[in-house]
Amino acid sequence: MIKRLATARYGALGWLTVGAGLAYLCRNAIGVTESAIREELGLTLEQSGWFMGAFFWSYAVFQVPSGWFAQRLGTRIALSVFALGWSVAMLGIGVAPGFLLLIVAQLTMGVAQAGLIPATCNSVGHWMPLSQRSIGWGILAAGMQVGAIAASGLTGVMLATLGWRSVFVAFAMPGFLWTVGFFARFRDDPTEALPPDSSELALIRSGRDAEDPNLKSNASELRELLTISRNPTMWWLCGQQICRSAGYMFFASWFPTFLQVTRGVSVEKSGYLQGVVLAGALLGCIFGGLLTDWIWNRTRSLRVSRCGVGAVSLGTCSIVILGAWFVESTEIAVLLLAFGAFCAAFAGPCAFAATIDIGGARVPQVSGLMNMSGNFAAAACPVIVGRLFHLTENWNFILLLFAGVFLTGAICWAFVNPQRRIWVAP
Repeated sequence: MIKRLATARYGALGWLTVGAGLAYLCRNAIGVTESAIREELGLTLEQSGWFMGAFFWSYAVFQVPSGWFAQRLGTRIALSVFALGWSVAMLGIGVAPGFLLLIVAQLTMGVAQAGLIPATCNSVGHWMPLSQRSIGWGILAAGMQVGAIAASGLTGVMLATLGWRSVFVAFAMPGFLWTVGFFARFRDDPTEALPPDSSELALIRSGRDAEDPNLKSNASELRELLTISRNPTMWWLCGQQICRSAGYMFFASWFPTFLQVTRGVSVEKSGYLQGVVLAGALLGCIFGGLLTDWIWNRTRSLRVSRCGVGAVSLGTCSIVILGAWFVESTEIAVLLLAFGAFCAAFAGPCAFAATIDIGGARVPQVSGLMNMSGNFAAAACPVIVGRLFHLTENWNFILLLFAGVFLTGAICWAFVNPQRRIWVAP
């Protein structure tokens, strides 16, 4: 009986993980195909930068509104709508005749995927006990990286045989199938799937405050958002997210082109090497979640398990990326960067676990605001990198830039206070 109930808990996490993987499969196909799209449609490097970054502008802007939408309608309905939206957008990229429709499709995909993090973060808070929130988020983030790695590997092969347009059409199809299954099987709250007297439900609720995470507030949405955004902990949490997102975006966008120009690798090989780096991020998500929960269970300290893990991880990432700058061997440099991505992803589970810890009744808004700030940085990253290369014609300089970015993220973690609720419903 206990095994069956536990299967329900991890089954819910499984649906969320697969959906997140499909979302990242779609968004990460852009990096490997960038040079082929640019050549066929006659785009400039700066236009390619805007094309790759357009997703993140709408993705960032709609984080908080999508979090509100998910909170009001529930993850089951909200994610079903979102998945349909990003699948249609992928089809739009596949048939785009020029720059304008590429931008429109990317903006549409950004709107559709904006609610992914707030909705799934809220559901992790519902379905996972306090002692397992970080590994729950780590598994979810690992699913995202599986999607990103699959995009890197499959896109290179499909690009060589079918062309870039077929890649986007093919990657759109699984989203439609997932939506049907998710809407039929997923439930927003454990009480809808588990008996009220079950030990599994008691475990899920263990360690929580008496406050109901679904509790409605009389405060207006604007007042809630202002209250959350004025909190100093929120500032520093957003700061580390800005640094992590900007660094990740380099690997997800310009990195294949970086390898093609600086190391002379083929388009297909650059996709595989990008997959190696993203594999480092995948492992970082899992081990980061495991270590964060292990530290919390041993110390019962949110500050040590969240801030300590985050600061050490991003600080190590900065040192490793700086080391890659001095390496001439392509393989060794990629392995170092993969380890850097591992360290950066290590800080992901503790960051999103912290939003659940401090979010109270407003986890979707808190996680949405943090992710929004990070994705404004991600949106600007491809454009800034493209502009810097245009000015300096030196791709290696970019590694120094991101070493400093990750060091700044480590410093931000020192000021985060995960022990104090940002929002408590009146």
